[in-house]
Amino acid sequence: MSNADLFRWSFCLMIAGPVAAGAQTAPAKAASTTATAPTQAKAPGRVAPPSAAAKTKAPAATVAPKTGAAAVSASRQALQSQAKGLALATEVTETINASQLEISDRVLTGTARCELSQTVDVERLDDKPGHFRVRFNRGSYLMTPEETSTGAVRLVDRQLQVVWLQIPAKSMMMDQAAGRRMVDSCQHAEQRIAVDAAAAAGQSSLLNR
Repeated sequence: MSNADLFRWSFCLMIAGPVAAGAQTAPAKAASTTATAPTQAKAPGRVAPPSAAAKTKAPAATVAPKTGAAAVSASRQALQSQAKGLALATEVTETINASQLEISDRVLTGTARCELSQTVDVERLDDKPGHFRVRFNRGSYLMTPEETSTGAVRLVDRQLQVVWLQIPAKSMMMDQAAGRRMVDSCQHAEQRIAVDAAAAAGQSSLLNR
């Protein structure tokens, strides 16, 4: 064999060797890949069902009824208030006596004209004998007669302490609590007639008693 033939043969072996080795390695890699077990997909996580305590809703808050003692106390207060109201409504009526009823017959009613162009209205309450509703300015007073030593007609609102005083010549209203006159020189038609008659007879001084 010549040197040229030997060189070609060695060159063919050098090329064929790596090709054969690669052919043998490929199946091994494929087998290794095939042998590897496939990765199993993870099961999706399960959500725990709500517990029985969570399913049960808390009961709505309720207002506790009043205890027996509280209910009795409220009822007692209501009865006391009612009793006070009845007592206030009947207090004045119970104090009217025969003498006061006789005085009430002398009370002049209607509109009285007073000083400074003011007026006072006196109204007899038919459903309450001996009681009068007296109005002045924006005030309204429930009045009953009181006996006097001079014979003058005196009506009093005990609650508001206002007095309507009537004498033959005139009438006036007083704030008894403050000790002052509210309005003066008031005259009903009957008083004006009496004043004129007394003046004509020269006896005007008698009407001021």
